[in-house]
Amino acid sequence: MQTRATKEQNKVVGFIDLGTNSVRLLLVRISSNRSYTILSQRKETIRLGEGEFERETLRSEAMDRAVMVCQKFAAMARTQGAEEIIAYATSATREARNRAHFLRRLEEEAKLEVHVISGKEEARLTYLGVASGLNMGDRQGLFIDIGGGSTEIVVGDQYEYFFLDTLKVGAIRLSMLFMEQDEGPIDTKRYERIRDYVRDTAIRTLQKANRYRLGMCIGSSGTIENLADIAVRQFHGRRREPGDAITYRQLKQAVETLCALPLVERKKVPGINPDRADIIIGGAAILDTMMSELDLLEFHVSERSMRDGMLEDYLSRMEGDGAAQDVTFREASVLRLGRSLGFDEGHARHVAHLALNLFDEARDEGLHDLTFRERELLEYAALLHDVGVSLSYSNHQVHSYYFITNADLLGFDQTEIAVIGATALFHRKRFPRKRKDPEFAALDERSQEVVKVLGTVLSIAEGLDRSHMGLVRSVEIETVGKRKALLHIHTIEACPLEVWGVEHHDRAFRRTFRRQLQVEMVVEGQEEKVD
Repeated sequence: MQTRATKEQNKVVGFIDLGTNSVRLLLVRISSNRSYTILSQRKETIRLGEGEFERETLRSEAMDRAVMVCQKFAAMARTQGAEEIIAYATSATREARNRAHFLRRLEEEAKLEVHVISGKEEARLTYLGVASGLNMGDRQGLFIDIGGGSTEIVVGDQYEYFFLDTLKVGAIRLSMLFMEQDEGPIDTKRYERIRDYVRDTAIRTLQKANRYRLGMCIGSSGTIENLADIAVRQFHGRRREPGDAITYRQLKQAVETLCALPLVERKKVPGINPDRADIIIGGAAILDTMMSELDLLEFHVSERSMRDGMLEDYLSRMEGDGAAQDVTFREASVLRLGRSLGFDEGHARHVAHLALNLFDEARDEGLHDLTFRERELLEYAALLHDVGVSLSYSNHQVHSYYFITNADLLGFDQTEIAVIGATALFHRKRFPRKRKDPEFAALDERSQEVVKVLGTVLSIAEGLDRSHMGLVRSVEIETVGKRKALLHIHTIEACPLEVWGVEHHDRAFRRTFRRQLQVEMVVEGQEEKVD
């Protein structure tokens, strides 16, 4: 089972975090023992989410800025030898109705394939990046990352997280809601309205986080770094140093100073980044509210971020000499969903085994040219293809699609989740069509072609275990001429129900692979040809 990120060693990889406020680049050289050298780190403010959150549409000028910076970062990475560039987009892109247009521009103009991730996946990656740079001992902590459009909340220790969530409050979003085009001071009444809004939005998250004993608070993101810079300058008259802890009292007094000033004077506050002066109060209200509601006395600052988590996640998926875990994080995430819905794990694993067998055989025979990345998605679709039965057997493929696409599967971007869901949907449904299947039409053209192949393979694999008895042990595909494919199924006993299950999908096989399918059953060394 090949589920690791790559076989190549000593390679240069670029990681791009396309956020609501800024774009960050991390360029590293990774060695064969998973150690790495940082070649470059860059950050550019683009304000992608500026003016978006009321209309849910990215502005043309914001997209122009983002495309230009991504183009520059991608070119920089390739100039320094990057063989792979991994790019993730977060809140602003995630919520935009015109995101397909934006992603297409990035692909065409910056030659960059950008994957949109969920808020919880953003929280997980941020946690990975921040926790990997800490020494927390045996303490549990609250990790908070305040972005432009969302805030990610994680409770965890040095080695694992116990709770994570994402909130639709961010420095840009709140500034647009409560302070748009207002360059004057922010009075106490308005600031309290902002805090009330944050509290109301976060109420359930706060209730869950309060169940844990929080020994410390770790803040990341430019907003929190800048608030800490302001507080240290105000109280200590110096630059912030690693290890500085900012008390809640210091934060409150720094916020009072910022609110009392008009924008033009706010930009001059010692320690502030003038480019953040118009959104710093919105970000401060989030941190203020979280610390107050969770009784946190101080916070520490981490300069690590989601892009560092992207690197840690990449390293964890690398194929190696046993250092990698038998079960990857992505597989664990899939199994967690399946088990929570009481799926038939034995049947699911057997179908996954047969699906991967079919995928490999079809690729070896030149029937498709998909890679191990699509192979991995097929495996997860096979594991989850029947989870909808927990709701109802009738049309269970529709329920499976719903569970998969709404479960916030961690470790996956939204396109991958959509492909897994659609593959599970069409394992039992007719061959997908754009006009009649909105779930299929919503995919980009590349993903549609992938789903046609994966859906057909999964349909046949599921048919090969129609009795749920595991009678078919393995399969082989042999192409005969240009119009026929012979499927040899190796079984422990005669299985006419499984043969019928395969034949039921002959039409889908013909439409996908342009060949007629013929089945040959091999039972304990005895061949029986089934036309």
